[in-house]
Amino acid sequence: MSNAVLPVYGPSPVVFERGEGVRMYDDKGKAYLDFIAGIAVNSLGHCHPALVNALTTQANKLWHTSNMFRVPGQERLAQRYVDLTFADFAFFTNSGAESIEGCIKIARRYHWSKGQLDRIGILSFEGSFHGRTLGGINAGAQEKYREGFGPRLPGFRSIPWEDVEALNAEIAKPDLAAVIIEPVQGEGGVREAKHDFLRTLRQLCDANGVLLIYDEIQCGAGRTGKLFHHQWIEGAEPDLLAAAKGIGGGFPMGMILATEKAASGMTKGIHGTTFGGGPLAMAVGNAVLDVVAGDGFLEQVRRVAGTMQQGMESLKGRYPELVLDVTGAGLLRGLKMRDDPLPLRGKLSDRGLLVGTAGNNTLRLAPPLVVTEDDVREALDIIDQQFATMMTAPGS
Repeated sequence: MSNAVLPVYGPSPVVFERGEGVRMYDDKGKAYLDFIAGIAVNSLGHCHPALVNALTTQANKLWHTSNMFRVPGQERLAQRYVDLTFADFAFFTNSGAESIEGCIKIARRYHWSKGQLDRIGILSFEGSFHGRTLGGINAGAQEKYREGFGPRLPGFRSIPWEDVEALNAEIAKPDLAAVIIEPVQGEGGVREAKHDFLRTLRQLCDANGVLLIYDEIQCGAGRTGKLFHHQWIEGAEPDLLAAAKGIGGGFPMGMILATEKAASGMTKGIHGTTFGGGPLAMAVGNAVLDVVAGDGFLEQVRRVAGTMQQGMESLKGRYPELVLDVTGAGLLRGLKMRDDPLPLRGKLSDRGLLVGTAGNNTLRLAPPLVVTEDDVREALDIIDQQFATMMTAPGS
């Protein structure tokens, strides 16, 4: 069959027909344990009853109005996130890339509103990934995503990961508007920023009048055992935060969280979206938050994450010829491999386990947050079996 889809993807030949919880089923009926969750998107697994009910109920009432009119579900969800975080305002988008774009605009507008028209600089870190829009690829520090799309736009620059000396040099420059960082990098190798570094970053931003943006598109929404990862770290709150992926549980949805100070330049007509914050997304978003913020949910995430980390450390210990390190936090974890993990990903899929890959030869695991300890043990056993096969293969 011909394929009219723009050829920018390299999908697996497997075709999935349905999903339930942490499992997916292909068109031949084979079951797979899903440990990538749509790239950390399906936070409550597949077809969670609460999300199905919220979406179908709203779909039978009202789909779209635009932001010409009030959306009660949007106002409710905004207030809930404000109550649970550092923020004074929330703005809803359709994707993580839109959230990043919005954060950049808000940061630059903040300085503009204070008469600092030249303060447009956006500083990021080696290995960062901030989406595929033109603004996102310029904010990110991976040249491969900018290749063919022109020179890097004015103001965007990057420094090595956790390089305090380079940070001190850049943050004092008079054109800098904001620093953007993923508290746990996804594409860059599933690596967690040191807590002390994020505290230092916060202090330097304050001292130099620079806004701090966290990209928690992948590590937020409960993935590391707190609603947002930075909440593990006292004294490191951001001015702006970009969220998406897990907050919609599989329905396209993004969000910007902002302090009153950071948002002070945003006035009526300055920014907007046709679809963002619509009734369908808000119904699902509220349902996701009902579950994630419910009694005991994040505690369970932390327990299961501990089991997963222990199991991955055990794999590292038993297969030092294959595994160099265990990276990440919570239920966003990586096995840093000696070799390219892409062939390994395919072998694990053949065995019924779906995982991802990331930079620095990292095998990425990001299961739904409803995963159980038994599911984790099953997944790690499949990896163990594959590693054992690799070690006994000719030429290993």
